[in-house]
Amino acid sequence: MFNHLKAQFPGPVGTLGTTAIYKDSSIFVAWATHCTVQRGYMDISNPSLGFTSVGDSSMALGIAGSNGVVSLGDGGSAILTFDYPIMNGPGFDFAVFENAFNDNFLELAFVEVSSDGVNFFRFPATSYTQTNTQIGPFDNLGDATKINNLAGKYRNLYGTPFDLEELAGNPLLDINAITHVKIIDVVGSINPLYASYDSNNNPINDPFPTPFASGGFDLDAIGVIHQNTTTKQTFENQKVFKIYPNPIQPNQRITIECKENSIELLVLNSLGEIVYFGKEKTLDFSFPKGMYIIKVITPNEVGIQKIIIE
Repeated sequence: MFNHLKAQFPGPVGTLGTTAIYKDSSIFVAWATHCTVQRGYMDISNPSLGFTSVGDSSMALGIAGSNGVVSLGDGGSAILTFDYPIMNGPGFDFAVFENAFNDNFLELAFVEVSSDGVNFFRFPATSYTQTNTQIGPFDNLGDATKINNLAGKYRNLYGTPFDLEELAGNPLLDINAITHVKIIDVVGSINPLYASYDSNNNPINDPFPTPFASGGFDLDAIGVIHQNTTTKQTFENQKVFKIYPNPIQPNQRITIECKENSIELLVLNSLGEIVYFGKEKTLDFSFPKGMYIIKVITPNEVGIQKIIIE
């Protein structure tokens, strides 16, 4: 059993030492401009209730508090991109906004970043919230001082900031060219069948179950603090290859049009997991509906595109 009293992290909005950043702060230079969402269940322990449905991906774009939120559901996720990459600078580099209405009802999420849209790396999250008693769906028992590197630590209109320097030294991540940010809902159950775990392998206790259309983490926005303006992002790299058709229907065949004869083809799901690897230029796309990333590696170039199964 871990000692949840051994660490005290910055406290809620308005307290001494808080790291909460208000949405109108001049520190923000940009906001997310594109988002794809993979919904989670309203209640992962009762899948028959279906998936969350409040909001849509467009509501995670632009300045926080401007156009609603999108509810991710249990274990649901969102991948956000920006006009220009996020870069490592002095202090915090970006902040994630949730819509908690007070300082104690905290729905949390993991945060991961990528500089290629394929390889994602998670900020080391810590939760020292007690795990003896489940926090219920209407309990106001969250405590920011026991939470670190989890989005949703602060109430609505105040962002939880992240520092890319914490992820320095990874050869697969360029912390000065972060192209994608992934938000993954924490399933707050302390039941090992459903629990999400922090970097110390402790279950993270937050309101559970939340069997509502608005269940899980409610993503409002991502604000950029340090931006790499030397390169405007182009995610659809048509110079390397083209996919057709796109979007597609379930089990439809796709064709890769590429100037190179020799290719390696990877298909990744919205969680960044490789679901297919091959070397052919045609593929029967027999995967569940959703958004996927196609990565084509040739002897001279690497290209990445997204494809949607409707």
